[in-house]
Amino acid sequence: MASLMENLIDILDKESSEYENLLELSMKKTPAIVAGDLKALQTITDEEQIVVSRINHLEKLRIEDINDIANVLNKDVKTLKLANLIEMLEARPTERQKLADVHDRLQSVVHRVQMINNQNRELIGQALDMVEFDMNLLQAMKSAPETAEYNRGAYNAGNSMRIGTSGFDAKQ
Repeated sequence: MASLMENLIDILDKESSEYENLLELSMKKTPAIVAGDLKALQTITDEEQIVVSRINHLEKLRIEDINDIANVLNKDVKTLKLANLIEMLEARPTERQKLADVHDRLQSVVHRVQMINNQNRELIGQALDMVEFDMNLLQAMKSAPETAEYNRGAYNAGNSMRIGTSGFDAKQ
């Protein structure tokens, strides 16, 4: 049981470190989003995928370890939470403290990652709104009304108020 707990603490510590790496990358992403630097965003996203892959691997190890602990304690895996394990370790204050510390650290860093990701999501939403606004503006300019200009023969020249015909054309 002691080695299972030490293993769990080690896994949670590594997982917490990986979430801290993810937090750093998420914080780097914010200025890239604001600047509209797509190349930097792509690089950061690629790095995030690597970190997320390591987190998923550690999560699988954590689940396996929790299953083993539940079997040893004869508890239901579905109801066994870290908070319950911390309470059960009253007889082992050092392991209890280590588990509580790593649990709190992990919980804190995951919360910070969620906050930064929500902020980035809002920034991306605003950037998409601006792109949509620009696209609508270009579309409106393209279909601007004709002017009342006449040529030498007193015929309507058919000129429109748009700035030019260059721009984005989705049909091409």
